[in-house]
Amino acid sequence: MKKIVLFLLFTTYIFSQNKNREYLNHEWTKNGLDIEVSDGEYKISILNNSTIETSFIPKNEKYNPISHSVILKPENTHSKVSESQESFELTTKNIQIQVHKSPFQIFYYNNKQLILSEKNGYIKKDSVETLDFNLTSDEILYGGGARVLGMNRRGNRLQLYNRAHYGYESKSELMNFTLPIVISSKKYMVHFDNAPIGYLDLDSQKNNTLTYEAISGKKTYQIIVGDNWEDLISNYTLLTGRQPLPPRWALGNFSSRFGYHSETEAKKVIQKFKDEKIPVDAIILDLYWFGKEIKGTMGNLEVFRDSFPNFEKMVADFHKQGIKTITVTEPFILTTSKKWEETKNKNILTINSDGSPAIWDFYFGNTSLIDVFKPEGKEWFWNIYKDLHHKGIVGIWGDLGEPEVFPSYANTIAGKADEVHNIYGHEWAKLIYEGYQKDFPNERPFILMRAGAAGSQRYGMIPWSGDVNRTWGGLSGQTEIALQMGMQGLAYMHSDLGGFAGANLDDELYIRWLQYGVFNPIFRPHAQEDVPSEPVFRSDKTKNLAKQAIELRYQLLPYNYNLAFENTQTGKPLMRPLFFEEEDNTSLLTKSDGYLWGNDFLIYPIIEASQKTKDIYFPKTANWYDFYTGKKYEGGTTQTVELNENNIPTFVRGGSFIPMAKLVQTTNDYSLNQFDLHFYFDDTMKGSSGKLFNDNGNSANTIENREFEKTTFRSKFKEEKLDIKLESDYEFIPNTSKEISLKIHAIFKKPKSLRINGKKAKYKWNSTLDILEIRTKLKHDKKVQIEIQF
Repeated sequence: MKKIVLFLLFTTYIFSQNKNREYLNHEWTKNGLDIEVSDGEYKISILNNSTIETSFIPKNEKYNPISHSVILKPENTHSKVSESQESFELTTKNIQIQVHKSPFQIFYYNNKQLILSEKNGYIKKDSVETLDFNLTSDEILYGGGARVLGMNRRGNRLQLYNRAHYGYESKSELMNFTLPIVISSKKYMVHFDNAPIGYLDLDSQKNNTLTYEAISGKKTYQIIVGDNWEDLISNYTLLTGRQPLPPRWALGNFSSRFGYHSETEAKKVIQKFKDEKIPVDAIILDLYWFGKEIKGTMGNLEVFRDSFPNFEKMVADFHKQGIKTITVTEPFILTTSKKWEETKNKNILTINSDGSPAIWDFYFGNTSLIDVFKPEGKEWFWNIYKDLHHKGIVGIWGDLGEPEVFPSYANTIAGKADEVHNIYGHEWAKLIYEGYQKDFPNERPFILMRAGAAGSQRYGMIPWSGDVNRTWGGLSGQTEIALQMGMQGLAYMHSDLGGFAGANLDDELYIRWLQYGVFNPIFRPHAQEDVPSEPVFRSDKTKNLAKQAIELRYQLLPYNYNLAFENTQTGKPLMRPLFFEEEDNTSLLTKSDGYLWGNDFLIYPIIEASQKTKDIYFPKTANWYDFYTGKKYEGGTTQTVELNENNIPTFVRGGSFIPMAKLVQTTNDYSLNQFDLHFYFDDTMKGSSGKLFNDNGNSANTIENREFEKTTFRSKFKEEKLDIKLESDYEFIPNTSKEISLKIHAIFKKPKSLRINGKKAKYKWNSTLDILEIRTKLKHDKKVQIEIQF
């Protein structure tokens, strides 16, 4: 049987072999396989049961084990080897590698199903090097970083060169995050473990070929497989690292614009939020904190005292109000800036071939760039951040880190500009993250950045989607960007809510964008100052609608913070495509009009003006309940839903538990001593469960030190009896209890009896809203058992 399979594979791919590559010898190693061929050597390593790494080392080159993206080390994995005259195989629990000797070719299988094979493998072409692979004709492909191309990116040749796209709308081929990652609808991923610029060709010639092209560097790729979508992403984030838990305040509302010109202006804005009682947790200071003008001042990186004379006091006063201050920094040092002579003399700038500072012009002035790869450059830059931290700054915004302009002739200690361009933002985030670990080890950093690389999530990077246009077209692509990036490990991708570029005053667009932002990883309105990005400066109607959205964001903090914890533990994205839910529904594979927010919310953004109704598909895996009205929708159906201006279509999975906090004005006042727990009863669900993570929201090592608590919720329904169990464990504040208001939705008749821990208990039943409300207390290490007989 085996020989028949080999023959079929051979006849399928014989037309596409690299005829010049001949098999010479192979050797089994501790973690894999070394193969000698006529033009070089292959090293195949088993990293774990779900991840294989393959490197090709051409003759006259040395193997380079260094990776900027990969942190997974080979595990002790049980594997099997077998050989025949025609081929040899290496098999783990999930992946099989089969090597055909003549003609030479490598095949990869997942659970005995062929997923990928090298086509020509490595080829040197003039000034570029390529790796290519065979695809099947029915595969849908995702990946390549942040772009607006449609969910299925097959057919595109994607440039790998991080670059800002100012004012983009419904299409963007090249943006700030260009990642050498391909994800297939066959539930495998390929990560090309190489930094230099190039291209990722997803079958643009329509000949079923995947091609990776780079100007230089490693010829290394990892293949990752999974039993399901969430398992696949979990395995990938094991490979490249998982996002550390952000500070809880980062899930609140930001006051931000380009930009606040003075201390007086910043204070007035925050006071306006306080006067309007609109929750807010942070203020972001754009480049005016270090200069009066947009041009000519970048690189000063010190407080401009003419505009911010009492900077430290302002920051301290904000802190007392529960407001965290974040400052923008850029890696460009202008020749007109206060730091030019210092950085030039310290030799920490990018250089020309003769060792002099590499200098060029761009929008902000005549400039060079800090060499963040150089130890002295890292130390110098980190000292800037350390000084800001001593001034009370608790968040860092790194802008223009593509880098926005980085000529090919510039050099860093790690290589030429084009060799390190795509990992510059990654290395920048790393120096900040490691600086916090060294000097402020008990604090969680907040690192907002516009560019990065595969694996940047492990440095706590919070990415955003760049300078999107303030139009409906700009809004339309945001879900695609966020979903794609979440699948590629960077799960905190979000947008400038309301749009950034242009002076478009459109209240409906603004509100729909903010309502979408409620169910985003980060809630941060930000824009050019021509039209205010802050809701406090909009019309009364718009302001009130925005306030509703922001208040809901704060009430959902328990649910959202639990998603953040889940992401740091498993790599699961906060925003998830619908095909994660229905893996056998091929029609969903190209859809981004709706998504799952965590496991339990189904969200459909509104991306068209004056829309009155929307067709909603409800996944067949559950029944779904309108979050605002309680109306039930049967899973597996498409229904037309009427829209209203107060919210976007939001539905909750039947059987789910949704914890909601009491409304606060900042997360400083957040508490789970009292909270509402909504349970969406569905008699077709015989059992369900939910979890709630909580800690102090700020300390860096609460998980490692077990300074947290987990509350578990369980339901069971049988023979007209509903049992709900609440249990809390790992209490980080000893001897406390929680007052929980349990609100059970979709209760259409009054219970015959209700008992808590065996004793009759009071309850309220709202026959109009079909909600049953029960109040109880949950003590540490105790259980609450609620029995409801209908």
